Amino acid sequence: MHSVSSAESTILNLIQPFDAETNREQIELIQALGRILAEDIKSELDFPHWDNSAMDGYAFRHTDLEEVGKLAIASQDIPAGATIAQPLAKGECIRIFTGGMLPEGADTVVMQEDVEVIGEYLQLKAPIAKGEYVRHQGEFYRSGATLLTKGTKLTATDIGALAAARCQTVSVYRLPKVAIFSTGNELVSLASREPLKLGEIVDSNQYALAALVTQSGGIPLLMGAVPDRQESLRSAIETAIASADLIISSGGVSVGDYDYIERILAEMEAEIHVQSVGIKPGKPLTVATFSSCLDSSLTASDTKHPQLYFGVPGNPVSAMVSFWRFIRGAIAKLGGSDASSWYPQFILAQTTKDLHAQGRRETYLWGHLTQDAGRAIFQPVENYSSGNLISVTGTNALAVLKVNQTYVPEGEVVLVMLV
Repeated sequence: MHSVSSAESTILNLIQPFDAETNREQIELIQALGRILAEDIKSELDFPHWDNSAMDGYAFRHTDLEEVGKLAIASQDIPAGATIAQPLAKGECIRIFTGGMLPEGADTVVMQEDVEVIGEYLQLKAPIAKGEYVRHQGEFYRSGATLLTKGTKLTATDIGALAAARCQTVSVYRLPKVAIFSTGNELVSLASREPLKLGEIVDSNQYALAALVTQSGGIPLLMGAVPDRQESLRSAIETAIASADLIISSGGVSVGDYDYIERILAEMEAEIHVQSVGIKPGKPLTVATFSSCLDSSLTASDTKHPQLYFGVPGNPVSAMVSFWRFIRGAIAKLGGSDASSWYPQFILAQTTKDLHAQGRRETYLWGHLTQDAGRAIFQPVENYSSGNLISVTGTNALAVLKVNQTYVPEGEVVLVMLV
């Protein structure tokens, strides 16, 4: 049985990121939120593009102030988006507004609140340093430097900067395609309008995992529920191999009489790397690779990459914890994200209730994280059954009790994984 850290390392070592040359696409900037850059981006523009004023006020040559003491006010002014052709005359100042381009010769701006206008002259109320309130050309960014690096997950602020740099389109990694199917004779499709028979349950894992894949930057390919028959399961796996970069099945990976997944993977000559993990919930996790397979949608020039197969438990909370802890990072690495996105984010939080664990496995207890006067507060749920899907609604964090840690009392600090 793998430890949690060993399983994480094994999975990430198996993942080879998409090749940026053969697995990229050019998209419109307006569609790029959350996408991963496939190349460094540089701009031909300086930021600011020219020397301009950071305030509404008056622009002048600082040495003139030292020589004459008061400045003659020019008849023109300079709003944002405008400039004047002639240089600033000696001993002269000019009304300028925020963003206005400094005229030739000006090197300082004084705020309008710090001056007094006396007739046609300007008198400063207090001394001012040379260069005050001037944004110099290239002060924020120099033309030709790297603006955003390959592997950046684009945020709204990144998109604003790219728009300012006149990037109408960007080159991004294509989204990983993730095939998802559930296993079990008891499963019924959500689309079914027939009343549930005794023993039947709705296939909720399909939807939860699809949502998590989308949230993680992948494209979910829903394959539905597959009965516990070896020929049906093998056919589903073969279909998934032909259509996806990564495969997730839920159920069928424990040690029951109808748990066929590992047997079928072995028959298909997949290499099984993980069979169980010392985690609760989520112990029966299967991780395998099909190294000879290739996504059929790729062109002949694309580089082969091993397809990773995840067999997660059928209990809904176990399936989601397995995803949060192991699969989310795999999708991030596959899709070209930088290394900071491959690993879960942990913080310390104060628990509002006692937390208990058996201590034999690393235990994840779900709940809700809030902030109170700068402190992180973890509110655990009442029931920790991995089959209790209702208890996990609204979850945004998991308290982590390490191996041999059996108790965290109310009010104490606990390690928390953000989800």
